[in-house]
Amino acid sequence: MSDLIDKAVEALAKRLPDGFASTAKFVIEDEGAIIADPDGVRAGDDPADVTLTADADTFIGILKGEVNPTMAFMSGKLKIDGPMGLAMQLGSALS
Repeated sequence: MSDLIDKAVEALAKRLPDGFASTAKFVIEDEGAIIADPDGVRAGDDPADVTLTADADTFIGILKGEVNPTMAFMSGKLKIDGPMGLAMQLGSALS
């Protein structure tokens, strides 16, 4: 597991202190994946209801509040696989 994944897990856990009602996976290209579910946030590559994929720079920008998740999606920097409603719930938690 990379340092980036460790730091991202820590940052996401602060933004999603109660976990996430469904199961979401954040894939950071060339780094690894993070799962957010009702049990909390952790590194992992489990099956998920919705998967968000981005490169490291985009993901870091989203976590720092420098990149708007909706704009990242609209510009193709953030890819979503699964229900758009779940992705929007995550987007509001990350904004």
